[in-house]
Amino acid sequence: MDDDPPNPYNTTTEPLSNGKKADNVSQGLGSGKIELKKTIGLVNALAFYSGFYSYSGWNYLNFITEELKNPYKNLPRAIFISLPVVTIIYLLANVAYFAALSTSEIMASNAVAVTFADRTLGVMSWCMPLFVAMSTFGGLNGCIFTSSRVVFVAARNGHLPNVLQLIHVKYLTPVPSLLFQCICSLVMLCSSDIYALINYCTFAEFFFIGLSICSLLYLRWKQPERHRPIKVSLVFPIVFLVICVFLVVLPIFTAPVESGIGLAIIAIGIPVYGFGVAWKKKPVSFVTFMFQTTRRAQQLLYCIPQEGPID
Repeated sequence: MDDDPPNPYNTTTEPLSNGKKADNVSQGLGSGKIELKKTIGLVNALAFYSGFYSYSGWNYLNFITEELKNPYKNLPRAIFISLPVVTIIYLLANVAYFAALSTSEIMASNAVAVTFADRTLGVMSWCMPLFVAMSTFGGLNGCIFTSSRVVFVAARNGHLPNVLQLIHVKYLTPVPSLLFQCICSLVMLCSSDIYALINYCTFAEFFFIGLSICSLLYLRWKQPERHRPIKVSLVFPIVFLVICVFLVVLPIFTAPVESGIGLAIIAIGIPVYGFGVAWKKKPVSFVTFMFQTTRRAQQLLYCIPQEGPID
């Protein structure tokens, strides 16, 4: 029997010399230049979504200004410190991956960090999955903490059912909002393609971020005398708006299916808003049902509406 052909994605461990590392780095960067030349005419903004998803934690701080002490100082400080630190760490991690692994190994790996650990850490390679899990739990903790506050405030402003504006009597946490977010997360898990979910959600996210920046620029133009505790040069929002337009408009032409699904997800909110918010004279039976639902949630979850600012 003839020997099997060599596996182009061979990930066997072998000692690495400095020359080997330099080879991998040059090959990785070189192949990137080749791919860039091949696809320069078909730039696809969806390729940026996964990258921006890794850095998107900074904007969650804006959701919890009510929870921060002295937010007008601590919010910008947290953003300006965390973004450079995370960027440097990510860049150094990727340089390390290219130094230790070849391009084919990176492309064939389902978890590049684990493959990197198997190659470089030896018997301590088990540390990498542990650290990744800890990082994931930390990120999820931040997302759950902040995203539930968005639902809570939306309900408090009348844009979602009143049951979602309830807070726990003892712990002062928006328990119904947390449960609602849990249900939404379970619905998303019906899809097994994580990259499709990232594309859909990131498309919608940048769409609304762009609208928010447009509102900011409009208010700076129409109401320049308005008090603004946090104020930056208009250069930053304008540049970011251009990036948002690129990330929203270009995928419509290069990936119409994914963009269409993202727009459909956004469009679902229009009839929901019309029924739940714009329509004031709802049937008595519906109003009674929502009242009973809110009452049962108060009894079951030991929650009450927020009566005033929480110190």
